[in-house]
Amino acid sequence: MVGLKRLHALWQPSVQVVFWGGAAQLVGKDLAMSLTETAAADSEPIFSDAIKRLDDAFRYAEIDDEALLRLKHPQAVLQVSIPVRMDDGSLQIFDGYRVRHDDTRGPTKGGIRYHPDVTLDEVKALALWMTFKCAVVGLPYGGAKGGVVVNPKELSRLELERLSRGFIRQMADFIGPDRDIPAPDVYTNSMIMGWMMDEYSKIRRQHTPAVITGKPIPLGGSLGRDEATGRGAYYCIKQLEQRRGWRPEAIRVGIQGFGNVGQAVASLLHADGYRIVAVSDSRGGIYKEEGFDIPSLIHVKNQSRRLRAVYCEGSVCEAIEAETISNETLLELDVDLLVPAALGGQITAENAARIRAPVIVEVANGPTTSEADEMLRERDVLVVPDILGNAGGVTVSYFEWTQNRQGYYWPLEEVHRRLQGIMAREFDAVYDLMQRHDISMRTAAYVHALNRIGSAIEAQGTQRYFRDNLNAG
Repeated sequence: MVGLKRLHALWQPSVQVVFWGGAAQLVGKDLAMSLTETAAADSEPIFSDAIKRLDDAFRYAEIDDEALLRLKHPQAVLQVSIPVRMDDGSLQIFDGYRVRHDDTRGPTKGGIRYHPDVTLDEVKALALWMTFKCAVVGLPYGGAKGGVVVNPKELSRLELERLSRGFIRQMADFIGPDRDIPAPDVYTNSMIMGWMMDEYSKIRRQHTPAVITGKPIPLGGSLGRDEATGRGAYYCIKQLEQRRGWRPEAIRVGIQGFGNVGQAVASLLHADGYRIVAVSDSRGGIYKEEGFDIPSLIHVKNQSRRLRAVYCEGSVCEAIEAETISNETLLELDVDLLVPAALGGQITAENAARIRAPVIVEVANGPTTSEADEMLRERDVLVVPDILGNAGGVTVSYFEWTQNRQGYYWPLEEVHRRLQGIMAREFDAVYDLMQRHDISMRTAAYVHALNRIGSAIEAQGTQRYFRDNLNAG
């Protein structure tokens, strides 16, 4: 009898279907499911939720109706299966996705995440958000996203490398330095990006560092990329500090998510005197009203992979008293600034009424649902949206891509200076739009992005242009 894993490998098509601007191409092995059945099977709750925000912003944007229509449909979708020979000799098949949402303003850009809960619907929504994130900060990119359904913690390092290289072999004709440029995301890192860049270069038979960003520094990565997302959020908070006249030492901060991004935000704010009273990771969180010594927490977390309340003097760390809390409790704490820096869908209609922070800076992708957004807006909670709050990562990825193509690499101070200039400029533009139209900051960010994307789409011609030309004839 053929084993179940082997049977799955025999049945699974290596490349399932590509949707290209609403049309479709079948590639690889024949598919049993028709296009109609595929569309019916895809309920798209996350993607539909993302689309709602476009409709809200469209009323205030100065763009043609056709631009909105085009943005509601991803340009291209690729689903693949990746066979991986495991360390014990067995074969496993992993599902992978890549979505290119829109390339009107330039090649698409977006991360690749490894997570057991990755779905095509989620990847489509993330690709849409990337289109708007790039437009918000004025980058010459469109949006893309990728993902593999896997728990990377269950793989050895060799298995992880085989999976990463296998993913790129399946995606090699779908990406490229002038077409689509991946980057790290949830549970992927610089080493994985280095493997992917190396595999793509072998396929093309030429060194191609600009195909991937977020690479190790010796392989063409940019200085400052590791902390770029957190630093970008920090620059947004510094603009808020000026606008609202904050005294850092009086501001209590809660940060949900204490990985690379959450640590960067916490470290920069702590250095400025902000009081970080609560942090959490996937296992739970800790709370202390007097605030934590953030360098100590980061040291212990990175050494032991555990989040513990400590104070370190050199290499000697002592435990300190702190209250143990859940991730859900952290969101509802009485703090002045809340920073969701974990996964999406954390603030929902179920808990939005219990959120007490007057200001939220989103660093995770999609941490607030549209229903919760409305509830927070009614209570005058200021939400700095993810497409602005976490845009520092893609901005420094753009810097890396630019440096790869030039063959000239910038010092760290230059990266920080350029990032701060872009984040401060675009934050102020979005904030001013919010005040001018009396709308939420999220809607203002989408308006800001729509105006830029719409102008590019209209520059290629819309119905109004062709109709006017026909009438003139």
